[in-house]
Amino acid sequence: MRGADSTREELARVRADPVAYIAGMDDREARNPPFDLPDGTKFGPLPSICRWIWDGEFCGSVSLRWQPGSMELPCEILGHIGYGVVPWKQGRGYARLALAQMLELARAEGLPFVDLTTDPSNAASRRVIEANGGVFVETFRRRASYGGTEALKYRIHLR
Repeated sequence: MRGADSTREELARVRADPVAYIAGMDDREARNPPFDLPDGTKFGPLPSICRWIWDGEFCGSVSLRWQPGSMELPCEILGHIGYGVVPWKQGRGYARLALAQMLELARAEGLPFVDLTTDPSNAASRRVIEANGGVFVETFRRRASYGGTEALKYRIHLR
């Protein structure tokens, strides 16, 4: 949601300490620093797992976050899993495969289901979610900190 600003911040963290960055990709104890929401407010952290999508070079990333002891997410978090593929690598099935692999990690964490959200206009993302067993739950309006725009919520049952 924050686009280029988020990318620049992430690259700065990689350059500053690559070893710490890679170690922080598995943050099951929620030790990473808070992150910025699109409106600039800080939130978190939550336990999370992040993976790069890689085919010999960087293609994107997929991440899982959850709230210990509850399947509910804080209202600042739109879904359990988020993913993105760089434009020049889209259309190759990378997002579908990355989501499938992250679902296995979510199962290993004991989650009974995960929720994902997407823009109504993002047909490719809807296909990725549905190809992984996602079932449409509802249309909702994002919080003002996310622009107040309409979004679709899907659920994937893991058990």
